Amino acid sequence: MRVLITGGSGLLGQYLNEKISEENEILTLYNDNKGNCRNFNSLNADIRDWAKMSSFFNNFRPEAVVHTACYSRPEQCAKLSRDDVYLLNVEATELIAQLCNDFHAKLIYTSTELVYDGLKGGMLSEESNLNPLTLYAESKLMGELSIQKYSDNHVILRVALLIGFGKTHSRNNFHLTYEKLKENNKVNLFRDQFRTPLSLFDAAVMINELLKMNVRNEILNFGGPERISRLDIGKAICDFCKFDYSLINELSCKSVEGLPQIPDVSMNTEKLRSFGFNQKSFSESIRHICERGAV
Repeated sequence: MRVLITGGSGLLGQYLNEKISEENEILTLYNDNKGNCRNFNSLNADIRDWAKMSSFFNNFRPEAVVHTACYSRPEQCAKLSRDDVYLLNVEATELIAQLCNDFHAKLIYTSTELVYDGLKGGMLSEESNLNPLTLYAESKLMGELSIQKYSDNHVILRVALLIGFGKTHSRNNFHLTYEKLKENNKVNLFRDQFRTPLSLFDAAVMINELLKMNVRNEILNFGGPERISRLDIGKAICDFCKFDYSLINELSCKSVEGLPQIPDVSMNTEKLRSFGFNQKSFSESIRHICERGAV
C-alpha cells in the first residue's frame, strides 16, 4: 500500500515512519526538521500549499494518508494568532481531506483527547461532552469537522497523552521528566491531572493495523486502558529506572496560575477494543519503554 504521512518528523510521525514502512511504500513529509525522515522516502513540505500538496498526491497517488502534522502543543498555539493556527490545523486539514476524497485514499487523522470536557470526571466515551478549552484543542475539533464534511473514508483518533522517548530532536513531557530524574534534578508533577496514556510505539503499531482494516468513518478514543495521573507516570519511571522518588515535587494543577484547567480527560477505550485492539497495561507500557531505552 502507498501511504502518505504528514508530520513525519514529529513525535509520533517518526515512530510511524519506522512501523508503516515495514509493510508499505511510504512518502513522509516534514517541515522544519528532517528527523528520521532522512532515512525514508521523504519531502520537505508546507501542507498549507494547495499546489504542492496536489502535486504530491498526483505523483505519489497514496492509497492511505496518516495526517499528524499540526501545531501540536497548547502552549505553542497560545503564542500564535488564531488565523495562523486555523490555517495549519483546520484549513490544511480540509485540503488534505478533499485530496483524499479525490484520490479515494483512506484518511487517518490524529485529533486529541483535549476536545473533551475535562471538568466533569473522566473515562469519557466518544459521545461525551466536548468542550475544548485551548485554541489548540478547538482547532483540532474543527479539523475533525472538516474531515467529516469532506472525506467519505476516514478514521478520527482522539489521541491520549503519548508516553515514551522522542526520536532525534523530538521531546515530550515523558522524555523530559525522564531526563531530569536521570540527572538528579527535581520535577514538578500534577497529582490531580488524569489521562489514559498510550505508548508511542503502541500507537504506531495500532495505526499501522488500522490502515489494513475496514474501519470507516469512525471516531475512536485512542489511548491506554487506565486512568493515570501525571504523578503516577513519574513514580513509575522512578520504579522501573531506579531513580530517586524524592526528586518528585507533587503539585495541584490548580496551583499554577494561567494554566487551562483540564484535570481529567481520561478516556473509555471500549470502542477501540471492539475492533480487536488490546492495549498494554500502564505498567507493561512503562516496562517496555524503559527496557527499550531512549532512541
